Amino acid sequence: MLHAQYQWKLPSTNTDEADLLAKDCGISPLLAGLLLNRGIHTSSAAHSFLHEAENIQHDPFLLSGLQEAVSRIRQALEQGEHILVYGDYDADGVSSTSLMIQLMRKLEASFDFYIPHRTNEGYGLHNHVLDWAQQQGVTLVITVDTGISAVDQIAYARTLGIDVIVTDHHEPPEVLPDAYTLVNPKIPTCTYPFKGLAGVGVALKLAQGLLGEEVPEEWLQIAAVGTVADLMPLHDENRSIVRRGVASMRVDTLIGIKALLGVAGVQPDQVTSTNIAFSLAPRINAAGRMEHAGKAVALMTADSPDEADRIAYELDLLNKERQQLVNRIYDEAVAMLEEKIQDKELPSVIVLAGEGWNPGVIGIVASRILDRYYRPTIILGIDSETGMCKGSARSIPEFDIYTALTTCREWMDHFGGHHSAAGMSLHREQLQKFDEQLNVYAGQELQAEQLVQSVAADGNCRLAELNLEAVEQLEQLQPFGMDNPAPTFVLPQLKLREARKMGKEKNHLKLILEQDGRTLDAVAFGRGELADYLESGQSVDVLGELSINEWNGKRTVQLMLKDLRAHGFQIFDFRGQSNPLAVFERCVRNVHPGLENSRSYAIAMRSNSSVYQPDALNKDSIWIYDQQDGVRPYEDGERKLTAIAPSEVRSLFLLDPPESAEQMRRLRTVFSNVDNIFVLHATHSFQGRLQIPSREQFKRIYVQLRSLGPGPLEEQKILPALSRQTSCSVRMLTGMLDVFQELGFVMRADGQLSIVANPPKQDLTTSSRYQELHQGAEMEQMLLDAETGQLTNWMKAVLKGAS
Repeated sequence: MLHAQYQWKLPSTNTDEADLLAKDCGISPLLAGLLLNRGIHTSSAAHSFLHEAENIQHDPFLLSGLQEAVSRIRQALEQGEHILVYGDYDADGVSSTSLMIQLMRKLEASFDFYIPHRTNEGYGLHNHVLDWAQQQGVTLVITVDTGISAVDQIAYARTLGIDVIVTDHHEPPEVLPDAYTLVNPKIPTCTYPFKGLAGVGVALKLAQGLLGEEVPEEWLQIAAVGTVADLMPLHDENRSIVRRGVASMRVDTLIGIKALLGVAGVQPDQVTSTNIAFSLAPRINAAGRMEHAGKAVALMTADSPDEADRIAYELDLLNKERQQLVNRIYDEAVAMLEEKIQDKELPSVIVLAGEGWNPGVIGIVASRILDRYYRPTIILGIDSETGMCKGSARSIPEFDIYTALTTCREWMDHFGGHHSAAGMSLHREQLQKFDEQLNVYAGQELQAEQLVQSVAADGNCRLAELNLEAVEQLEQLQPFGMDNPAPTFVLPQLKLREARKMGKEKNHLKLILEQDGRTLDAVAFGRGELADYLESGQSVDVLGELSINEWNGKRTVQLMLKDLRAHGFQIFDFRGQSNPLAVFERCVRNVHPGLENSRSYAIAMRSNSSVYQPDALNKDSIWIYDQQDGVRPYEDGERKLTAIAPSEVRSLFLLDPPESAEQMRRLRTVFSNVDNIFVLHATHSFQGRLQIPSREQFKRIYVQLRSLGPGPLEEQKILPALSRQTSCSVRMLTGMLDVFQELGFVMRADGQLSIVANPPKQDLTTSSRYQELHQGAEMEQMLLDAETGQLTNWMKAVLKGAS
């Protein structure tokens, strides 16, 4: 059984209401149900959402401080003042800066722009830049996507005779900077009807205030990039910005964006918000993470196609370097965390810091750690010379990381951010107190059930509902992104016809699914390993996003798989692997992701295992084969360590094979709720093989024994010699002597063996020892020699008998 990676949350949809809405709007019940789930219940609201999203524009002057900003900028233009646009180094900051550059050019302003270096300077407004700005004759600074927390820096600007207009969208601190004016929809006194604008969205509203609502349509392409990249909610005005921006990209793509789409392999006329998120944003962000964000600004504002192509190519290379760097730091962070927790529970908030970790990519590492362990995560890079740490935080929906950081403000030099992401700086000497305080706060705020990752699906459906027309209608919900995700469906009780790996590296998964005579292809990128755990004919439930696949002129419905669960008890054969511990860890991660943290699995091994050491494993999960009890908890000295109740164990890993059929049956009895058994032992696990015994074999051995004389004979001396003469292992011979002893053919005492002169006639099969030897030899043959199908059928038969 493959367990789902996430908890699947399904809405309760009123099918009658969905059918009525579908009829009124002339849409499929599938789309109607989605609209209902997203709070759209009337035909007029549905029509507006599907067809009039481009028209949502709020009056820019509803933004508190925008009128003052417009007046001050017009004054600067009239008096020929030199203006500095001050941005941030992420994709939203780059987009905001680029849009303001377009605005300054159109206004024919005297201006410069500045974005701080992520590693050398860090986030926010800096005094040394203000000093430089004064030397350049700057009298007005306009911040974009930054500045709302720059209380001291803006106060310093005043002493230099520089006015500062702050345009930002981050959470405002308790004490606001004394700027010329603040433009931020999240300021408590601001009555702007939509609070979810990105930094570039605020910059766009400033442009609208200066130019009128009809800003050049191509600027919306820039605004769309920043809005999607910064994970802003795609409803209300953001939906309009992104929808119009994507439509503009498809018709008359900006030179820089067209070049970036080219290196990403995306056709401009087919671009979507998903392409922005996964193709454009990472390459734009790579500039600030690996070098300087100014390179991305140069691309977004380029006038020359040749220059744009050159910069796009450089950004693509930087992104590839970034990916390699992220992988290295991620691996180091995971190893550090595993060593830190060992047998302990995961902390409520994961805090990891390492020397040499590039501050430019630690936010991505934090996201990947969060995805793996589902805990709010903070990753910090330590400067080995100064001891200063720069960190990035990523959080789960249930935990406001910005609020959490406010409880630790005394340990940090600087911090800022919002509900789901934040940045901070502090000295390494404060790390422990910072970590402890965060986890004290999180321990009070987070409940255990909030630390289980879930994914919201839009509903259940059957293959019969998934025709081309119905799936094509789903595209009307575009653009997809934060708070307007791509539709996700659960398709239950499908028959798996085929599961295989695909791609050059065989790291992707392809499934062919069947239901009621219909088939559906499903693809999961990066999940190729799951093919090792799936069986043809198995019943599966899948969760994923529906799309249209076009190939050789043929259009078919396809599922982009996000998660699946497979039903039925399974046995997985991984015998003879060169690195079984690595296979064990992979199985835990892939087959039952929740096990990695819950530890609801058991490991069966021998007390004298020559392959595995308890210190390399989670001792609480180890069970030892035992001649008397069949299997018992591992003991570390006097203490029994096993904390997991056998009834809670869902997956059983056989690192060593059982030593008897009774032990095999006992495993199933003890672990009665097991869904999966993984056979991971080596194929040379026994010292000396057993053979399925025969009467002729017993007769030959008995004759050999009698030829040695009546005895007494020293057993340990005669067995090696007898083994060489008969081609039977010492272990096999010992088992045969047990049979002879039970039947009265020999007597054994204190290591001495004597032959009975006139033994009674006995049928070998009446001996319980003979039966044990026969079963043990059969089990050994299956465990070590049988093909996978034979092994699976035999184990299921044995275990069925036990249950």
